[in-house]
Amino acid sequence: MCAARNRPPAQKGEPAPARRVRFVERGNAARNLSTAELVERAIAAGEGHLTSTGALAVTTGEHTGRSPGDKFIVDDGEASQDVWWDSGNQRFDPIAFQGLRRKVEAYLAGRQTYTQDLRAGADPTYQLRVNVVSERAWAALFARNLFIVPDEPESPQEASGGEFTVLHAPDFQADPEADGTASSTVIVISFRERMVIIAGTQYAGEIKKSIFSVLQYLLPARGVATMHCSANAGVDGDTAIFFGLSGTGKTTLSTDPTRVLIGDDEHGWTEKGIFNFEGGSYAKTINLSAEAEPGIYAASNRFGTVLENVVVDDTTHLPDFTDERLTENTRAAFPISYIDGASSTGRGGHPSNLIMLTADAFGVLPPVARLSPDQALYYFLSGYTSKLAGTELGVTEPEATFSACFGAPFLTRHPVEYARLLGERIRRHEPAVWLVNTGWTGGAYGVGERMSIAHTRAIIQEIVTGSLRDVPVSIEPVFGLAIPERCGDVPVDVLHPACSWKDSTAYLLQARALAGRFAVNFRVFEGEVEKAIAEAGPQGV
Repeated sequence: MCAARNRPPAQKGEPAPARRVRFVERGNAARNLSTAELVERAIAAGEGHLTSTGALAVTTGEHTGRSPGDKFIVDDGEASQDVWWDSGNQRFDPIAFQGLRRKVEAYLAGRQTYTQDLRAGADPTYQLRVNVVSERAWAALFARNLFIVPDEPESPQEASGGEFTVLHAPDFQADPEADGTASSTVIVISFRERMVIIAGTQYAGEIKKSIFSVLQYLLPARGVATMHCSANAGVDGDTAIFFGLSGTGKTTLSTDPTRVLIGDDEHGWTEKGIFNFEGGSYAKTINLSAEAEPGIYAASNRFGTVLENVVVDDTTHLPDFTDERLTENTRAAFPISYIDGASSTGRGGHPSNLIMLTADAFGVLPPVARLSPDQALYYFLSGYTSKLAGTELGVTEPEATFSACFGAPFLTRHPVEYARLLGERIRRHEPAVWLVNTGWTGGAYGVGERMSIAHTRAIIQEIVTGSLRDVPVSIEPVFGLAIPERCGDVPVDVLHPACSWKDSTAYLLQARALAGRFAVNFRVFEGEVEKAIAEAGPQGV
């Protein structure tokens, strides 16, 4: 798929032997407590409180999202040649890591801790043992909800040799000068020591995403295509996967009551099919409603669910999913079994359809287009969506946002390696690949309107039933995209963005401007991919 790189590509087979560490717990450690026990401990310790619907509500203080500037990977022999060293993967000195590790271990040893012996990866062949040690009962519950709970708990002797240990010390404050960190917060992964240290932040998403980053490093070396995507299956077993950045509808569209949810965020694709990395869901809940997302709403209001930074009414104790005073990034963490009809195995066959979601605020991409294999890899490497005005300080108009492989913050290897593996699977199993725009139509943000969710759902239905595969297409001139000439009840002028704009000249100028942004972004991959992939992007730049 890709042109030769300066460094050797990841090889199939077992990863290089690594040194395993053992965190020795003290007498104040609680291991593998049940959901009910962890809820009781969290409430007793003042970590959170029950809502009237049964969920545990917690707040995370200053950190209500990830801290990318505080994320590091230890630059030792195992990682130094293979890690994609960029602003998202900062180098951490091995000696500094040992010092930090000793401090955090001593800190946790003197406190009440909660350990959960869990798994990441629904396919036993590729499953990673994960031991999460936290000073917070609710964080241990979060981990229990998000990862896979083994059928039979291991003994402490067996579990302490787990393949990866997460030391979670949210109240520990690192010393940047002494510890080599960027601030008092640190998230650092050591592949040699098989350990993650998370300190100085209560945001539990760091636990989930650090293990995803670990799997993004380990599994490609074993020939697994790792993907930041959701997945579901039809009654006949046909599988669809949904790539997409935040705000594109990845979780909403895959949580379909007529299909089986395999997973909503992280998957691997092997020679046998796909498998979920997780055992739960970490769903955004801002403006969540029973009418729009009944499955996620019901799961967010169950005992055992952790509601993170959701405002709760002082009198009724009801969660208010419309209140964003703490953060817009409100979340619910629950086992995937809380979604009616979710897969009990977390596995599926080879996908019949790959859907790449984008929320184009410039209003120029079509609501659906069929992609060739080369186009699929171009748009996969581009990972495009839009950042809307008002969502971040200083953003006054829509901004094109590119996140390689639809998840650049979680890539531990170079994006081209993930694209190579995905390309091999696409060519071997020949799924249909689609670009679906859930953004704007009839004009840019502020002029046009958001794509109708009814139209988007109708498009997804046409895709997963196979109805669009043989529909004639017309080629859009700027991006070279193949637009179906019909799609169920979706109006033809919606299918063709140029027809939905009142001013055709304005449309063309906007389309060419966005195409130019794509071209500039893709320059980083020049010489890294085959010529056919590099030329599969916009044509009318």
